[in-house]
Amino acid sequence: MRRRLINSTLAVVLVVIAVFGSALVIVETRTITEGAQESVDSEALRIVSIVDSRLIGGEPVTPDILAEQSGAKRYAHISIPGRPPIEIGARPGGSVIRGHAEGERGEQVVVEESRSTITSEVLSTTMTTGGVALLCVVAAVLLAVRQANKLSAPLTDLAETAERLGSGDPRPRHKRYGVPELDRVADVLDASAERIARMLTAERRLAADASHQLRTPLTALSMRLEEVAVADDLETVREEATIALTQVERLTDVVERLLTNSRDPRTGSAVAFDLDEVITQQLAEWRPAYRSAGRAIVHSGKQGMRAVGTPGAVAQVLAALIENSLMHGGGTVALRTRVTGNQSVIEVTDEGPGVPADLGARIFERAVSGRSSTGIGLAVARDLAEADGGRLELLQQQPPVFALFLSREVRSRTQPERPVR
Repeated sequence: MRRRLINSTLAVVLVVIAVFGSALVIVETRTITEGAQESVDSEALRIVSIVDSRLIGGEPVTPDILAEQSGAKRYAHISIPGRPPIEIGARPGGSVIRGHAEGERGEQVVVEESRSTITSEVLSTTMTTGGVALLCVVAAVLLAVRQANKLSAPLTDLAETAERLGSGDPRPRHKRYGVPELDRVADVLDASAERIARMLTAERRLAADASHQLRTPLTALSMRLEEVAVADDLETVREEATIALTQVERLTDVVERLLTNSRDPRTGSAVAFDLDEVITQQLAEWRPAYRSAGRAIVHSGKQGMRAVGTPGAVAQVLAALIENSLMHGGGTVALRTRVTGNQSVIEVTDEGPGVPADLGARIFERAVSGRSSTGIGLAVARDLAEADGGRLELLQQQPPVFALFLSREVRSRTQPERPVR
């Protein structure tokens, strides 16, 4: 492209110089020729006027007197009737320009000048014009190179940016070039880079969330299948298979929820549901794991509450809190339900050391963990809670108390608060 720009600019300049230069040379040649003709004609008239005046005054007419009085520098031939012809100067050879004049007494004056003089002037003019044309060509080359660099360098830069995007480096460069069209391309590439970066971030986040969120349901399902494999009683097999099918449904819901949140974290399908069912399901799933660890998980508080949200998402939030207590807490884990204002609250606490003082509210940030874990679980749990219009908070650090706030559906009949184990 750079060579094409230079060549096209030079072609235009050369055409313009050829057209206007040729026209200028032709005009100058004609002007010089006409000027030379007028000059010899004027000199012939001047000489004939001098001859007339001397003939009228009876004065002698000689070559020296005529040359002195007329200041003639060209060859002149004077013919006077009844007298021998008079010549002034040396007669030029080759092609000449002639000027002719006739006096009142019949005298004839012819002035001649060699055309070589005119050719010399034309050549000098042509050389001057050629020098100017050469300067124009040099200036055009410099301008073409500068303009080509100004246009080709940004295009090369933009091509490198596009190549970086294609190779997986989505960082926008935010570089502009002062050319509206190129700046528009740069804007589009930067916008594309930002979109690609967001997409890659979302994909990586989805992969991390899926890895973390699917681990627990798959582990629970594996445990149920192991129990089915070793069970001898048909009724036990049916019961465990039923629980396993329920866990498969929950696993499906987890996958769908992760895909939905990866596209738009605010597109939850909130419905009114019974909190007791979700809590009971979580207790049934996690009791075997807590029993294996020599610990207990209990539930107390208000019963019969209905909340507005997505049951699957609420189950995932509770699973994350319960798993967090199992991995990092200690002693008995307690789930307590209560009502505050128009919200239903589920608190999860344990008897462990709690959240380190230096973490505080940062415990919900991604990659932030008090122990050697991924730091994803609580971040995903908070995102799921907010997607349903709720919120997840750390009410107390030591002992740890996490609270899930959900919009409450008020029922006409309530049940008294009683502990459940």
